[in-house]
Amino acid sequence: MTITAAADGSALGNPGPAGWAWYIDENSWAAGGWPHGTNNQGELMAVLDLFRATEHLPEESLHILCDSQYVINCITKWMPGWKRKGWRKADGKAVLNVDLLKQIDQVIKGRSYKFEWVKGHAGHDLNEAADVRARAVALAFQNGSVIPHGPGFQGRAASAAADTPAVAQSAVRVAEPRLPQRADSPESPEPDLFSELEDFSAEDTQEPVEELIVRLEQELLSPGTRADFGRLAVLLHPDFTEIGQSGRMWTRDDTISALQGDPETEATVEVFAAERLGEDSVLLTYRSSSRTGSALRSSLWLREGEQWRLRFHQGTPEQS
Repeated sequence: MTITAAADGSALGNPGPAGWAWYIDENSWAAGGWPHGTNNQGELMAVLDLFRATEHLPEESLHILCDSQYVINCITKWMPGWKRKGWRKADGKAVLNVDLLKQIDQVIKGRSYKFEWVKGHAGHDLNEAADVRARAVALAFQNGSVIPHGPGFQGRAASAAADTPAVAQSAVRVAEPRLPQRADSPESPEPDLFSELEDFSAEDTQEPVEELIVRLEQELLSPGTRADFGRLAVLLHPDFTEIGQSGRMWTRDDTISALQGDPETEATVEVFAAERLGEDSVLLTYRSSSRTGSALRSSLWLREGEQWRLRFHQGTPEQS
């Protein structure tokens, strides 16, 4: 038998009042949260609690629906490399959310599971149900109202009840995950979304650099990546700029916001060249074709540590 569940997180302000939830059906769901946390922490906690809630059924396989590729990649791709490096990233910095990740690493041992990415806020019943409950917890912490913990797994007590008060009050401090700190103010968490998303995805790969760059460019054109804030923040350089087909200059923030709002773009790619300009730079030129027409494009990729990031992109409509 396979248990199918959606797991989701929500944060108001990110970081801010945060909630998490997993949902199977009206009789099997759980939710919890913290006065201060991030979307990523909520997503991870939802997955962790789902494994805990079903640990009495080790023979059952879990099919986990998740709209965060950050969470899916953390668990299915990046954790083994992080563990080998002592839970350090390729640049030597500590992995973010490591407390939650270490707990997940323990509870998945011996379990059969698979993750499936689903687009968030797109009418998927289970995903919407988990999202509504996670957001309800975040709102409860914001407003000081009753937290909807849920019944747990098929009547089994929800583990959230042990960690979170029934009524969320702004003065209450509960099992709150650590957040990145400002260097000049150790008492205050850094409210920078991108601090959650620094180079956590450097992959051990033996493929030629030119082929890797083509693959990363194609990944950026996929709807799944364009809808995933975390992956976009990794692939786009902090100083990324783009000159779009209309002639407009786009910043990194502009680009991520636009792609999040409209990620559905299907395009084919015809690569002209991937040229090494130096040890840590590659210029990619290609033609993209979609339902709106074709464009000639160039992308400059730079390597930081072991991670390649897109520094500059320009697209010019092709004349018919």
